[in-house]
Amino acid sequence: MERRIIETKNAPAAIGPYSQGIAAGGLVFFSGQIAIDPRSGETVSGGVTEQARRVLKNIAALLESQNMTAQNVVKTTVYLTDMNDFAALNAVYAEFFGVNPPARSCVGVASLPKGALVEIEITAAK
Repeated sequence: MERRIIETKNAPAAIGPYSQGIAAGGLVFFSGQIAIDPRSGETVSGGVTEQARRVLKNIAALLESQNMTAQNVVKTTVYLTDMNDFAALNAVYAEFFGVNPPARSCVGVASLPKGALVEIEITAAK
């Protein structure tokens, strides 16, 4: 099986020893994205709505780097530091994925890197 590293300057660089994504076996596995602006390297200000929008912009850039769209996403895992933000996250998430959204898990966590409120990781199929 061929394994290919994915890297794009249009999404935040990895902040640790991991890749932005890996393509293998017809699937693309993208590392979790938090609300980092790829130009400044800083976490965007605001609440979960603003952060979720930035996260999904980062995901869109990763998908675009592989000539893919949100419709290629088959599975997401969402991490929230406050499950009270679930409805606000869902509103932004629904805008991005539209009809026929991917399968999803949502997990409440104590904290995320760089003080982020939300992180989303995705798996996409070509």
